[in-house]
Amino acid sequence: MKRISQRDIARQLGINVSTVSRALRGGEGVSSELRQRIMQLADEQGYRPNPFAVSLRYDTTRTIGIIVPDISFNHYAHIVKFIEAEARKNGYMCIISDSDDQVENEVNCLEMLVNMHVEGIIVCPSQDTSDFSHLLQLKNAHMPIVLFDRTPDIEISSVNINDAASARQATICLIDKGARSIAFLGGSNQMKQTIDRKHGYLEALREKDIPIRTDLVMCHHISYNSGLSDTLELLSLPNPPDAIIASHGLLAISAHQAVTSLGLRIPEDVSIVGYMSDWVSEMLNPRLSFVKQNLHEIGKKAFRLLLDQMTGDDSVQRVVVSARLELRDSTKKTNTTPYI
Repeated sequence: MKRISQRDIARQLGINVSTVSRALRGGEGVSSELRQRIMQLADEQGYRPNPFAVSLRYDTTRTIGIIVPDISFNHYAHIVKFIEAEARKNGYMCIISDSDDQVENEVNCLEMLVNMHVEGIIVCPSQDTSDFSHLLQLKNAHMPIVLFDRTPDIEISSVNINDAASARQATICLIDKGARSIAFLGGSNQMKQTIDRKHGYLEALREKDIPIRTDLVMCHHISYNSGLSDTLELLSLPNPPDAIIASHGLLAISAHQAVTSLGLRIPEDVSIVGYMSDWVSEMLNPRLSFVKQNLHEIGKKAFRLLLDQMTGDDSVQRVVVSARLELRDSTKKTNTTPYI
């Protein structure tokens, strides 16, 4: 059904569009009889105000933009869901854009959202992003902007978990359960998230006097195929790992697949800890132990930081959301108390 406009109402009644506009807004200068005719026709034909026309008139769209690397990935889909729920409570709509984890798409998505006059933008940068000037330019142009999950060390408000502490916790847990050759699967070394999680892993090895082996550290592109090939390479070493920490859900799933494809047992031959969601762990056999991130809190905090900026607070805030280690079947059973 074609949307009826104020112009259509004016044409049918033989009056000016400005008269229709004043009547529908409750403005003055319209007789009670004509106002009644206008309102009756608008009601009969299902007139609805055009929110975009209203936003242009008052220079406010009540919309925000969200950019994620891959909306089909459970982790990002849930965070977007929680951002949108918080935005809706505060009268905002969301425009969601997928960068496909490529910096060129990320730049294009930002430009599109700015051209659509969104009032603020929440971004998880792509793993290819090493130059953050396009984000800083927006901030310097007074566009409210918040980063989450992959948060570089730049002057933009952000929300993430304590990456170093969570990786240290997971590594110590594996050591306490008997692991001595622990491998680390990460994304690109240009990502601060990878750097921080690797730092926590190395810190735990030093703390427990476990020799650091550079051949057990694999930091490449985050993808299923990359995780699969890296894990197979690790398992082909003369002294292969007896445990693996995978710093991303895709890497954890591919590590699980690689281990089982070789006929090795989890956790008897190789223990695995990943960063993922409950339901993903439950779908695997055996179920993976994982660092559980509070996705609801990440989404909620990201929107609240953006709302602060949209209402005049231009300070840079860095929010760290807690995470906890959830032990399932992919780590060895011992009598030691797990680090929680």
